[in-house]
Amino acid sequence: MALRVVVVDDSGFFRRRIVEILNADIGIEVVGTAANGLEAIEVVKRLDPDVVTMDIEMPVMDGITAVRRIMAESPRPILMFSTLTTEGAKATLDALDAGATDFLPKRFSEMAKDEDSAKILLRRRVRALGRTRVQRPAQLDQQGRQPAADHAAPTRQPLVMRPAPLSATPLHALRAVLIGTSTGGPVALQEVLKVLPKQFPLPLVLVQHMPASFTPAFAERLNNLCQIAVKEAANGDVLKPGCAYLAPGGQQLVLTAGVQTRIRIEDSPPGTIYKPSVDITFNSAVESLRAQVLAVVLTGMGADGREGARSLKARGAHVWAQDAASSVVFGMPAAVIEAGIADHIFSLKEVGPALVKGFC
Repeated sequence: MALRVVVVDDSGFFRRRIVEILNADIGIEVVGTAANGLEAIEVVKRLDPDVVTMDIEMPVMDGITAVRRIMAESPRPILMFSTLTTEGAKATLDALDAGATDFLPKRFSEMAKDEDSAKILLRRRVRALGRTRVQRPAQLDQQGRQPAADHAAPTRQPLVMRPAPLSATPLHALRAVLIGTSTGGPVALQEVLKVLPKQFPLPLVLVQHMPASFTPAFAERLNNLCQIAVKEAANGDVLKPGCAYLAPGGQQLVLTAGVQTRIRIEDSPPGTIYKPSVDITFNSAVESLRAQVLAVVLTGMGADGREGARSLKARGAHVWAQDAASSVVFGMPAAVIEAGIADHIFSLKEVGPALVKGFC
């Protein structure tokens, strides 16, 4: 049975283009369209699609308001289309807070190197979102935002867990926490980091698949929401306790050895898919931190982080993974769990408290 999609955009040209791209996949059927958020709410109620694609800026009712209404009344996966600007980044992060599941650039030239690759990426994202199910949030927080762990869960069968041998390195000997994530990550990182106290005793390094124009706004948002300090990582930064460093989009964050552990920002090697890449950052910690780290892999599409976590685990690092039930897309953590290298598997709501219990 084909995946049923509703496309929402105030531009008739863009709607037709997206419909054409999605309908070219025999596994996807666009069953309806809407020109603004108010229409979208009614179309979604009437047609009950599996996935909705949503523009942000629209007349009558904007996309963020529409997402919030849909998630409250008839929740389902929503893919936002965003402009890669500072304002576009802030609006997209608001949409994710409201319950949207994922986002893509609205300009295809910003999505991939060529149009054919962009079309494939769009169809792949929609198919992946169609494999998730969403739940109505139990309640909103004080900012009117939806708790991350309540908004999505995968439909895939439970994994056969292969328990990993527990790390011999005691937690008190660790020198940093490394967190890698992708789809669903912005809300997941907020959920984890907001629990940490201001005096958290270790530095944290965050690798979130995200465009370069988004990471400054995301780091600022996290810094405003959290007790710990959060910044976009810069070349030469020294890792300090109680501070989280977000890898800049479009580049790679490498940890370097020395009297002090520093961050080096590099261009990506040829052929690198993820920019930033969790694997690259994790692998750099094998020597620079002698694997005296906790590597945490949260929700995300694909398997980025698995090989880096494997290398860290082989040197004695601790590895945690998010569970299936609280992951928006159970790809990255599933890859770590299936590889048998996860010391512990936590729900999203358990990760932050587990960090506090383990290190504070």
